[in-house]
Amino acid sequence: MTKGRLNIHVQGWLLALPAVVLLAAFTHIPAIKTVIDSFFSTPHGARPSRFIGLTHYHSLVADPIFWRALTNNLLYALITVPLAIAFALLMALWVNGKISGRAGLRLAFFTPTILPMVAAANIWLFFYTQDYGLLNKIGRTLGFASVNWLGDPATALPSLMAVTIWKEAGFFMIFYLAALQQVPPDLYEAARMENASRWQVFRRITWPMVMPTTLFVGINALINAFRVVDQVIAMTGGGPDNATTLLLFYIYQVAFSFWDLGYAAALSAVLLTALAAVALAQFFLLDRKIHYR
Repeated sequence: MTKGRLNIHVQGWLLALPAVVLLAAFTHIPAIKTVIDSFFSTPHGARPSRFIGLTHYHSLVADPIFWRALTNNLLYALITVPLAIAFALLMALWVNGKISGRAGLRLAFFTPTILPMVAAANIWLFFYTQDYGLLNKIGRTLGFASVNWLGDPATALPSLMAVTIWKEAGFFMIFYLAALQQVPPDLYEAARMENASRWQVFRRITWPMVMPTTLFVGINALINAFRVVDQVIAMTGGGPDNATTLLLFYIYQVAFSFWDLGYAAALSAVLLTALAAVALAQFFLLDRKIHYR
């Protein structure tokens, strides 16, 4: 390697060094430390931690609350991810067109994103309140009975899902809007000359051209679905009867309410492994269908 090429490589690594250090310090090293801690007991007072092998993982397999939290989280991701993506794309298609009030509409769609989750949760608590909440007032006006949205196990988790979709769709819309503006206009002109329908234009042109964005948004939405904790704390506390207990909230409970750091580390290791496996599978499966320009 010549001296000039060596200097270019050294400069490149030096430019990337701050990001690499931050990523290692706040992501990779803590993840490795968490996996290591999962094989040790939790220290208490003068009693130090000791190596216990797979004991925490055996306890995890026999833990019914873990399986309930995992089931809730899988259902949460299965519903919120595609719906958030669908709404984001629909909103982007709408505000990308030449319509009056387009700037205001974009702002309205994006506004939920800039709200802190605790503030958004409190807004939706007003909507969901059983006696005087907005949804029940509208329902009673239309002749329906009041619903205990957050107190009924059948409706509590879907109620949390609605908050997530409402808050994330506007954020993902920005990425789709940027992707739509990069689609070559010549493709749409050619489609109009062929008298293609709107559905054919979307299916043959728009959707393939925004697939790279869909991959990015899908992976981020999936990760977000498994790191929900603040709105659970603010709205339901995991109840009723663990109907809204999600994995990260359960990890938070085990670590900071029950103070079992070793078991919380094992739960975190399982969560990290599952997320990595699903994200990699999603990446490799969708990557084959993506058109990169």
